[in-house]
Amino acid sequence: MTNTTEQLEHAPGVFVDKICAGGAPIQLVLHNDDKTTLGFVVRLLREVFDKQERDAIALAKLVLQHGKAVCGRYPPSVAKALLEAAQERIRAEGCPLLITGEAAGEADGPDLSDVQFEYAFEALEWHFTNIPPSELATTVRQFPGHMRADVQVAIDKLFADPVRFFGAYTQHRYETLSFARMKQRGRNAISLVPPQYHQVDTGETAPVKCLYNGLWLCRASEFFYAVVLSYELEFKREPKPMIRIEIVAPAGSGGEAFVQRSFDELERAVHAARSYRGKILSLEEGADYSGRSRGIMVHRVAPVRREDVILPEQAIKLLDRNVLSFVATRGALRRFGQSTRKGILLYGPPGTGKTHTIRYLATNLPGHTTLIITAEGVGELSAYMALARLLQPTMVVIEDVDLIASKRDDLTTCEEVALNKLLNEMDGLKEDADILFVLTTNRPEQLEGALAGRPGRIDQAIEMPLPDTTGRDKLIRLYGMGLPLEAEIVAETVRRTEGVSAAFIKELMRRIAQSCIARDGGNSVTTADIEEALDDMLFTGGRLNVKLLGGAGAMAAGSE
Repeated sequence: MTNTTEQLEHAPGVFVDKICAGGAPIQLVLHNDDKTTLGFVVRLLREVFDKQERDAIALAKLVLQHGKAVCGRYPPSVAKALLEAAQERIRAEGCPLLITGEAAGEADGPDLSDVQFEYAFEALEWHFTNIPPSELATTVRQFPGHMRADVQVAIDKLFADPVRFFGAYTQHRYETLSFARMKQRGRNAISLVPPQYHQVDTGETAPVKCLYNGLWLCRASEFFYAVVLSYELEFKREPKPMIRIEIVAPAGSGGEAFVQRSFDELERAVHAARSYRGKILSLEEGADYSGRSRGIMVHRVAPVRREDVILPEQAIKLLDRNVLSFVATRGALRRFGQSTRKGILLYGPPGTGKTHTIRYLATNLPGHTTLIITAEGVGELSAYMALARLLQPTMVVIEDVDLIASKRDDLTTCEEVALNKLLNEMDGLKEDADILFVLTTNRPEQLEGALAGRPGRIDQAIEMPLPDTTGRDKLIRLYGMGLPLEAEIVAETVRRTEGVSAAFIKELMRRIAQSCIARDGGNSVTTADIEEALDDMLFTGGRLNVKLLGGAGAMAAGSE
């Protein structure tokens, strides 16, 4: 390829003077030849077109690979001035380099966005051209893995306009991605791949797409920097609850200040993301049943009205005073120097409404996040409490606490470790923590005195008794609201269910509905329907069935 004035005027494309009048942007295109040196093209791009050295080198290579490349799009007057300055350098050099000016969008040629990299080290060398490793510094910040949805929202906001962005592939599954690892060459080089996302449920209509491994190449006003994200793994384990974010920037005070500002902004964005705030959550357990969590499970629970909580009036008043009213006065308590943390114990026989009461509290505490911990999940107590502190105000529910907090004489070594962890977490909260503990048990007499007998851990015990006559009447009407119940049928059912649990009545009403549907399509409920349901539940099924359904009291009353 040669570059004479005559050929320039007849070169492919539209000559700049002919399209300046239109006012549309003009793109300048470099064409390959077999005589112009790569060094001259790089110098021309840097000195005339004001390209960074790394971009100048990348563009020159694109010209070699594709025969031409777009070096920029400019207003007509700027394009003309640049082209004239470039031609002057080309003539002075005596080389045949051809540059054409064409209406933006008409030329078909690659530009900097088309620079391709197969491996991470290639992209990093391009990004940090002529910056030796000794002049770079890396800083790492870690976030809990179960907060990955909030972290992803924050990252998307903070690094929304990178120079380039890549997914990354690690050859070995249990390998943490890092800047140092990405600089490796040879057979262990990290491949750049399309981004890999996991869909994470946050209880909203659409899940959050969370990146697995990622590399952002970015530019601040004064320098280039890079961001590496990885999700840490451990051999023979599910992913550990930790997300690793590494920022690579120039060493020195300027770079350090920039990195600190970036992490501060990232943390603020994580806290502001609120992906899980105000929801009912638990940590998923690992597939190997080790107790290690894989992520957060969001429980979708319908709101529970106060009138649907069928408890003795005294129990309702205690709930209102010690939970709902307490939460409403936290601000005032804090002003008077009083503690805003609290512990509540709900106790009573199985099936008396402890879980239902927790749903009522969870759906009626404005802005509160509820964490549900079962006895099997106590091994993740530290992770739960880290989450509770992060998502304050929170309600931490530990169901069947007697399974881990029985009297010490009855505990195994592992159970005692779990108990001590629970006591330490409750004691370690700051006095102004907006964290409410709600513990449930069917066997309050079995609880360890260090938990049940010390204010500050449990401040109020509330009994969930078997329903009395008034309670049974309300429960029958609640769970049978769709049935044609006459007053005498309700009264008969109340009389026949003395000593049963709320759960028993819920199941009884389902069986009564089934019986009347089979008899006349559900148009009426008779005493015979009650008899049939009670017989199946209390007598025909045997004592084990009665125990499972919570009807031992009714069976005892019927035998008298």
